Amino acid sequence: MSHDIEIETLAEFDRVVARGSLSGYRIQSVNLMERTFALLAADTSAAVFLGCPMEPDASTKVRADGALVFPPVPDLPFDPYRGLLYTPEELFAGLDRDGYDATPDARAYAWFQHSRADGDVFSSMLRSIHDDAISDALDEHLAGAPVVGVMGGHSMDRGGAAYAGAARLGRALARTGLTVATGGGPGAMEAANLGAYLAPFEDGALPGALDLLAKTPSFTPSVTDWAEAAFAVRERWPDGGDSIGIPTWFYGHEPPNAFAGGIAKYFANATREDGLLARCTAGVVYLPGAAGTVQEVFDNATPNYYGSRGEPTPMVLVDRAHWTEHLPAWPLLQALARDRAMETRIALVESVDEVPDALARLSS
Repeated sequence: MSHDIEIETLAEFDRVVARGSLSGYRIQSVNLMERTFALLAADTSAAVFLGCPMEPDASTKVRADGALVFPPVPDLPFDPYRGLLYTPEELFAGLDRDGYDATPDARAYAWFQHSRADGDVFSSMLRSIHDDAISDALDEHLAGAPVVGVMGGHSMDRGGAAYAGAARLGRALARTGLTVATGGGPGAMEAANLGAYLAPFEDGALPGALDLLAKTPSFTPSVTDWAEAAFAVRERWPDGGDSIGIPTWFYGHEPPNAFAGGIAKYFANATREDGLLARCTAGVVYLPGAAGTVQEVFDNATPNYYGSRGEPTPMVLVDRAHWTEHLPAWPLLQALARDRAMETRIALVESVDEVPDALARLSS
């Protein structure tokens, strides 16, 4: 089914309805309370309205046409039918006024903590619908883009050399025309998204941003202070480059970072993990991390080994000592790759500065 039949904004709705027919379209989470006349006049047969507020007369008419109407769900801190990715401004709305605990991101996490424990099938259904809508929005956002993943630990503090290196990496990759995708959280993930955000600016912007962020090195003890520091950077360097963050409310105690242009936040971590790696068509870079990063190495190695996603995609591990001594994933990865197509698509490098050349070599 073509994405061309999806309507996700009021402007799109107005363009389509001006032609007189909404037949067969899927309208996602568009407020139609002021479009009653248009709905009464248009052909809405075989249309599907997903969470679209509308006047009772309009709802009665479109149902009579044969349209399916999934009404908005009241009292939810998120929209299960949403048609677009989240933005940092949306997830952190109200941060400067009431602090992080009052933001949509924090309220969605609180709802998730409660709902996943109550065994209510309605709650689990809403989570599934939401995550499917996010996947659809992510595919649309990334259509045709070469995506490179940057994986690494959440515990990497701002102000350190490792954080600065991850930020330089994100900037370098973005400047080669790649779309940087991360797990969307703090630490190495934030650093890579930061680098991509600052890629359009002069080189001096990154050291300046790192100095500002270093004053609040971690999201503990205050997520509010940590996030406000990020928005201060965004205010000083507005309209930065695009990148993707793919976090999860499963680890909701780790907030999303504010430097990804589009945020695909999931309830189901398994869907998030597989979806992130599957979309990294230009390869994945693994910075030093712990259990989560090791899991991501082999979550990616498995389809590369079996060729279940087609040709193997490049995998670059950074920091020889980390991946051969501290957490020796590299020898196992080499053993798996031996005499297979993926053997020429893996590399171990010492520093982030070697990554762009390594990716280019593996891709060729």
